[in-house]
Amino acid sequence: MEFEAIYNTYWQKIYRVCRGYVNDDDWAKDIAQDTFITVWKNLHTFRQESAVGTWIYRIAVNTCLRQIEREKRLTKVSFPAQIQDVETVPIDQKIALLYQSISELAELDRLIISLELEDIRQAEIASIVGISEANVRVKIHRIKEKLTKKFKRYDRD
Repeated sequence: MEFEAIYNTYWQKIYRVCRGYVNDDDWAKDIAQDTFITVWKNLHTFRQESAVGTWIYRIAVNTCLRQIEREKRLTKVSFPAQIQDVETVPIDQKIALLYQSISELAELDRLIISLELEDIRQAEIASIVGISEANVRVKIHRIKEKLTKKFKRYDRD
């Protein structure tokens, strides 16, 4: 498969997975970009033992995990409040709440629900995260329950 076709097919999906994982638009774009740089550099080594999508999602997951670990080690610096990004497109409030709620989940749960929201088959999710398909189904059910409770709590506020 040609890189350009892979990029065009998977860019939005990988970006949304990263966005769900880190809950920051710019950071998610950076991680998605890093993911595709890795895909481009290693496409010649892809052995087709799994679907190309599974391979790319696995790279994205590993890139997210590395970025989060790196971020934890860095010292936090606050930027002045008056700096605004004029190119930022406002996100619908419920979508923002969804991303916020997802970001509060445990790392594995964030990953699983982000992949589920991308309509990745549960068997493929199991392969990507390294757990059984039955365990994926159970986790998705529990994650949805947690997210539903969070949404109900916000509706009352």
